[in-house]
Amino acid sequence: MSDISMLINGVNTAAGNGAYFERCNPLDASVATRAPAMTIDDAKAVVDAAATAFQTWSRTGPGERRALLLKAADALEAMTPQFIEAVAAETGATAMWAGFNVMLAAGMIREAAALTTQIAGEVIPSNVPGSLAMGVRQPAGVVLGMAPWNAPIILGVRAVATALACGNTVVFKGSESCPHTHRLIVDAFQSAGLPPGVLNYVTNAPADAATVVEAIVAHRAVRRVNFTGSTKVGKLIALTCAKYLKPVVLELGGKAPMVILDDANIEDAVNGAAFGCFANSGQICMSTERIIVDETIAEAFVSKFVAKASALPLGDPRLPSPVVLGSVIGMNTVTHCNALIDDAVSKGARLLCGGKASSTLMPATVLDHVTAQMRIYHEETFGPVKCIVRVNGVEEALACANDNEYGLSAAVFGADIARALNVAHRIESGICHVNGPTVHDEPQMPFGGVKGSGMGRFGGKAGIAEFTDLRWITIQTTPRHYPF
Repeated sequence: MSDISMLINGVNTAAGNGAYFERCNPLDASVATRAPAMTIDDAKAVVDAAATAFQTWSRTGPGERRALLLKAADALEAMTPQFIEAVAAETGATAMWAGFNVMLAAGMIREAAALTTQIAGEVIPSNVPGSLAMGVRQPAGVVLGMAPWNAPIILGVRAVATALACGNTVVFKGSESCPHTHRLIVDAFQSAGLPPGVLNYVTNAPADAATVVEAIVAHRAVRRVNFTGSTKVGKLIALTCAKYLKPVVLELGGKAPMVILDDANIEDAVNGAAFGCFANSGQICMSTERIIVDETIAEAFVSKFVAKASALPLGDPRLPSPVVLGSVIGMNTVTHCNALIDDAVSKGARLLCGGKASSTLMPATVLDHVTAQMRIYHEETFGPVKCIVRVNGVEEALACANDNEYGLSAAVFGADIARALNVAHRIESGICHVNGPTVHDEPQMPFGGVKGSGMGRFGGKAGIAEFTDLRWITIQTTPRHYPF
């Protein structure tokens, strides 16, 4: 078991009242982490610390911020073994997934470091003679970042890195499901030499989440909020931010469609689907949730896809043997996915591999002949249970792809690139890949969704726009005429 502390103004801190909560391993219910259960007073104190630090950090030069972020990226990579151990203990995910998280997260920090000299403005022609008019981007203030457990290192870093690069200070609220993993991210940044109060870390008991989050959002020094998680919780965050007029970036749930056109390369589509469906046991916001395949090639695709899915190794990620599918986050996922399987089969779907689970070690499961009358057609599984919908032609494929409340990621496979690109343009999603999997992320890309998948964008220059204020500033360089 790991006992962790919060970090407020550079000081390791317990909850003001000494309270804590426990995070248990999903496989055997052993206590993985004991973390502070912050109070309302802790919430106010951490924002006060970040607000004080902002006065200096916002004025540091881009070179200094860049150097510290680059050191943090190196420190994060050096901590890979600690991350692998913490991720397995808290979430049940595999070493392969944790290692990938560290690699991409380090790249995100380095990309953020590169952004420090790209926070640019512009000179705008003015109708007033002698007026030098400028659009200037400046740090916004204190940023509240909240990240989930499923890609804990990637999404934890994403919640803080660009905000720091832009000159903001950050309050990072760790996930109740992986408080140790998220604390390790903060340790990497602290080892790089960030000044006290620039990056702060707090944790809360699950039952206290709504109360402490509102206390932080309500603080007058908080100027930006970002949240990655479920659409249900994201809507509540949005309501709280609206109450206090705080801009928010939300990256929420997904039901990513993968459209396989009649001229698609079957092998490429199978490999892309297997990765998109079963990476991290399907617990990724971009996970392929519906495979929409043209009926003329469905049999060929399904036979090869099921063979590949059936062969994916499943097991305890803490043991030496490498596995692709580790544990899911908890029995709630098992119960949800089992219910979706029962519903689909009762309404005519065919179970081709896998099936209902009795523990958090869930096998790769594929349901064929899924229709809109089945729950799994519409509901996010967030597990390794996937469905195949057979369609007749492009228009049916598009109607199916867009027939849900989400719009994060999508994919189209087809040999005629112009045709596939035209299909991609018509899919309602913030991200779409032609002849590539739905699961794909790069630090410099604008990442986010539409519809129920959120609003705003992380990544690259899009992230700069989210975490800075655009101000109009003028200098009158000649005498100005006034009407009176």
